[in-house]
Parts: sequence; C-alpha cells; structure tokens
Amino acid sequence: MCLLEVGIFQEDGVKILSKSSSKIQAVRGFKDWLPEDFIKYEYLIETAKEILKNYNYKEIKIPILEKTELFIRSIGEVTDIVQKETYTFQDRNKDFLTLRPEATAGICRMIIENGLFTRPKPLKFFTIGPMFRHERPQKGRLREFFQIDVEFFGNLNPYYEAELIYMALLILNKPLDKQEKSPFILEINSLGCERCRPKFREYLIDALNNVKEKLCNVCQERLERNPLRILDCKNEVCKEEVQKLKPISEFWCKECKEHFEELKKVLNDLKIEYTINPYLVRGLDYYIRTIFEIKAKELGAQDTVCAGGRYDKLLSELGGPELPAIGFAIGLERWSLCVFNNQKERELLEKNKPEIFVAILGKEQFPFGIKLVQDLRKEGFKTETNYEEKKLKALLREADKLSVKKVLILGEDEYKAGKILLKDMETGAQEEIALNQIIEKLKETHV
Repeated sequence: MCLLEVGIFQEDGVKILSKSSSKIQAVRGFKDWLPEDFIKYEYLIETAKEILKNYNYKEIKIPILEKTELFIRSIGEVTDIVQKETYTFQDRNKDFLTLRPEATAGICRMIIENGLFTRPKPLKFFTIGPMFRHERPQKGRLREFFQIDVEFFGNLNPYYEAELIYMALLILNKPLDKQEKSPFILEINSLGCERCRPKFREYLIDALNNVKEKLCNVCQERLERNPLRILDCKNEVCKEEVQKLKPISEFWCKECKEHFEELKKVLNDLKIEYTINPYLVRGLDYYIRTIFEIKAKELGAQDTVCAGGRYDKLLSELGGPELPAIGFAIGLERWSLCVFNNQKERELLEKNKPEIFVAILGKEQFPFGIKLVQDLRKEGFKTETNYEEKKLKALLREADKLSVKKVLILGEDEYKAGKILLKDMETGAQEEIALNQIIEKLKETHV
C-alpha cells in the first residue's frame, strides 16, 4: 500500500498527514497507561520481582520484534496464533517480521544465539513486557497485553515442576490481604509425550469427524490441523461433544502416567490445592507432559490469569541442544483485576501522593525555595511546589488538592528571620522552624 492510499503525501520534501474531521484515537485493542495504571502495575511487578529473585531467577530483556520464522517454527504454522492472530509485516529489506505474541520462543532464541546453554544449569530467567495478538479484545486482555514470563531450563522432574507452580501461586497471592480468601484455582493436566500423544490425536480426529457438522466453524477448521484445541473451545455445543470423548489420560504411556502421579504427590506434599482438568490444553504446539492454568472464577468466561507448561524439544527444534524446560506467563491486566478493589486502589494511590508542599510567597524567595525543594527530595521526601506568584490561600488550596500532610510556608518575613512555617494540613497547627533545622524536624514528625 502506497502512502497516498492512507492520505499521506509529500510536499516540498515534508510528509503531511491529510486532515480528518474525526479526532485521532488509540488503535482498537491498545490503550494508554495513565499514572494510576502505572502505580498499580509497578506494585504488582515489584511484588513478582521480589519473589522471583528470591528463587534465583534472573531478569532479561528480549526484542519486541522477531523474525516471523521463529514463531512458525516454535508455536506451529497451523496454530490459531500464527495463522490468525500475529501482527506480521514485511519490512524495507523484504524480511517478514512479527510483533511477539508470546515470550518463550524469543527466550529460546536468545539462549541459542548467545550460547547461554553452556552455562551451569538450571537456567532461570524472567522478562516483563508487552505481547501482541490480533484477536478480539477481552476483559483484561487487549491486543497489546503485558505479561510476566518465567522460564526454567534444566534436567526436569516433578519436583522442579511443582516448585514452579508453587512460585506462581505465591506471586499471585502475595498482594492480597491476609484475611482475603484466595480467588485463584489451579488446574493441571498432562499432554503426554511424543510417544503417546499421536495416538490421542488420531483418536480425536476419528471421533470428532463423526460429529463434525455439530462443531462450530472454528473447530471444524481445527479438526484437521490442530484437533487438541477443540478441547478448549468455549462453544457450548463443542463442549458437550468434548465431554463425550475419552480423556487423554487413557492414552498416556507408562512413563507419562508415573510422571503425573509423582507430580500430584509433590503438589499434595506442598499442600497445593488443584483440580485435574482432563480437557485442559495449551494453544501452542511445543508443550509436552505437564501443563497448568491458574484461574480466577470471578473474572467470568475469560478467567485464566496464569498459564504454563513443559516443553522439552523447543530449544533443539530451534537449532540448540536438547534441554527440557518449563515456564509460565502471568497476565498483568487480569492479575490487576483480581488484586485491586476500590479501597485497595485508593490506599495504593494515597501512598504515592506528595508528602510536603512548599508554599513560596513572593518571587524574591524563589531562589532559596528551589534549593529547599531539591534538598527535601534528596532526603527522600515526596515534595511538590509552585513557582508562580500566588497568594497563600491559593497555594494552600493547591496543597489540599494534592492531599499533602504538611505545608512549609516560606514568606518574606520568615525568610528574613531565618525561619519557615510548618503547617499540619490535618490539624491546622502551625509552628516556626529554623531554616537549618527543617530536615531534622520533618524526620522527627515521620512525614
């Protein structure tokens, strides 16, 4: 598509966007992050980081943009994500690039490209950032959505898997008040391995072909290319047909059965409550054996807050060594919906408000006032001021709107006397303090 087609043209060497009567708005499925959004998400991110670092996970950053081939090889060319949901385009070098729909493939590419697989095992990484999928915007899941992605690479057994699940639940529950009942429900399943899953796939195709006309249009497409995804369809008729099928557990090989039994035992030992969901699947081709989802029923139909599972072959399929791995991703937006009620949100916003307002009366006091404000901030006091010539009444109104606890009033008389007025905004009490004792006094009053 040329630039003229979208109303952009060149005039005297300058690019101009054609005028439109309608105002420009954010792209559908993308949103602005307001200051209050950042305060909430920063709180959740710091909560997660504290726990992850305690478990010795190292933070990394991977590019938002990757070569499209990476996701075709890792996620699978016939998955819904690659076929319908990625933001893929051709750049000026004629390379096909994709905004990352998930982080796992990019982390595997990073490990291979930088030779990290030679480091002592296990490798434990996490990354936080935006993912992009061109799907219908949902509650807590827009087309640009933010995830905490956690990955473990090493010689896996059910103990490592259970520990990862335990850590995910610990992160999700940490911000909740201790008296609150956890809204989170853990569901687990096993997808079997490369020896036993093909038999289940064949069974699915045969069984569902007999009722193909009853399935929704999407599942009819999935039947030939990705039949396991039919198990996760939300259509009521499809769900009814799925309930009649044999569960995947009837097709597990001996090793997969033993593995799942041991996982359940470790989860029980850790006192982790869980439900076995025989119809739980994941939308990506690389998963094997253990998969899990952590849901919050109060969110309605789109209730998955955290999801993950094991993938043993992905690193080798992308050109690296064979190294088992397991990971999960937490959706920040949905997690936020579970954590913040109105009161908790107000309390968090309150903690992030300024503590002190410096009311500078008269332009002559500005040179000292600006130095004072910087000194207060250096000492860790959240301080606000106004460098405009206003009367005290107007400045106090401004301080009141900011909900500050204390106001320092610096007028001409006070400055000449080497003093400043400290006003308590809750009680209205005022006292004079020597200019050289301000910091000490504020620390005493525990502002």
